[in-house]
Amino acid sequence: MEAAAAELLDITGLKDRKCVFLSSGSEAVEFAVQVARRLSEKPRWLTSARSYLGAYGSAGKKNNTEAWLLDWEKCQGGRPEEYFSQIPYERVGAFVFEPGGSGISFVKFPLKELVQQLCSKVRQAGALLLSTKSQRESDEQESGSGSSTNDLQPDIVSMGKGLGNGYPVSAVVIRKELAEALEATGFYYAQSQQNDPLGAAIAWEVISTIRERVWIEKGHEKGECFLAGLKQLERECELVKEARGRGLLLGLELWPDESKSVKDIYKALLDRGFLVGYYAAGNLLRFDPALTVEREDIADLLEVLPKILG
Repeated sequence: MEAAAAELLDITGLKDRKCVFLSSGSEAVEFAVQVARRLSEKPRWLTSARSYLGAYGSAGKKNNTEAWLLDWEKCQGGRPEEYFSQIPYERVGAFVFEPGGSGISFVKFPLKELVQQLCSKVRQAGALLLSTKSQRESDEQESGSGSSTNDLQPDIVSMGKGLGNGYPVSAVVIRKELAEALEATGFYYAQSQQNDPLGAAIAWEVISTIRERVWIEKGHEKGECFLAGLKQLERECELVKEARGRGLLLGLELWPDESKSVKDIYKALLDRGFLVGYYAAGNLLRFDPALTVEREDIADLLEVLPKILG
């Protein structure tokens, strides 16, 4: 467990921290939120309205009495300062930042400059910065937290299912002085698989394998080729509104068409041997293959897509 914890501190770039191993991403984020609530006297926490933080608890509910929900799209227009000024910083004890900005469903990422600007305001107000790594934000996997992509130094980082590559293990990394302050409050948390040696060993092996086989770098390269193909489709196909993504998390947003829904396209792709995601509310096809996906599979998909879209 010590060795795995040291690896986690290394990949997050957060030295001199403390770490706890848990079982799921939902649990890790909820744990982090409860830690922030215990350490801050302010009653609310800030997060994106479209973020997916968990399946239960305060993080999952994002209740208006506890959370202040941020709409990145409103502040990515021309006047972010005006929107940011509406946030009740004096009542916000933590900013829970999901690097994807809107959950994986919409495949939309907030501008780096806006993230940095908001984090600066949150810091000035004395609030904590929590960063989550959701299930597939492949551009964020190198740091495990999104901190490298956005040049952030979060106080608490939650990591979910990607850490175990299928085995149920997650983790929370906490700044040392915060962890010590938490312990001094008498905060107690325990569950059966907490700090499970098997989970820690698997997490250690996953991190080592990704590093040794440079899967992050390979994923970025394949993602760039994949996005270039989708962008070409955006230019050539009238049904496509926008292609977007980072790393190996990509989306193809379509214009509304009564004769062809994203679910129809999903089924047509499945019939041809391609399993993709779709999000009806966003009229979006989502592609989030494994880092080990073969280039030939991406090329085959890009060849089939135009035939299905028309």
